Amino acid sequence: METTATILEKAHQRAEEMELPYKGALLPMEAYRILQESTRAQLVDVRTRAELDWVGRIPGATEIELRAYPGMQPNADFLGRLASLTNKSQPVLFICRSGSRSNQAAIMATQSGFSDCYNILEGFEGDMDESGQRGKVSGWKVAGLPWVQS
Repeated sequence: METTATILEKAHQRAEEMELPYKGALLPMEAYRILQESTRAQLVDVRTRAELDWVGRIPGATEIELRAYPGMQPNADFLGRLASLTNKSQPVLFICRSGSRSNQAAIMATQSGFSDCYNILEGFEGDMDESGQRGKVSGWKVAGLPWVQS
């Protein structure tokens, strides 16, 4: 079994290969291991309230919308809420539906002084299958990681 240090190093290497400006890119199972083994790691779910209510939540995650449903307007207070609800000097792992908004959140947080940001690749629901549906191919849910339905 990989150590936390090994997982974080792989995530860092992955981010460098992908030319990402933040610390690392984690697969869902890797992120879960980090969250289980590190009391310092913080999970921030940036999905909309509608997604959280209708699709499911991750127990213990800090929920801060990056964009608001239904128009997907940017949350002007995202960084302010992030700063008030997390510790800037500790690892922050971002998740969204598919990894796109969480990528944006990790970039924004890094640019505003968060030193240890990670994006969870695949997100909560993962990639679309051949029918155009999410939640069946990859992501947090498909990996069998903890989540609850509202």
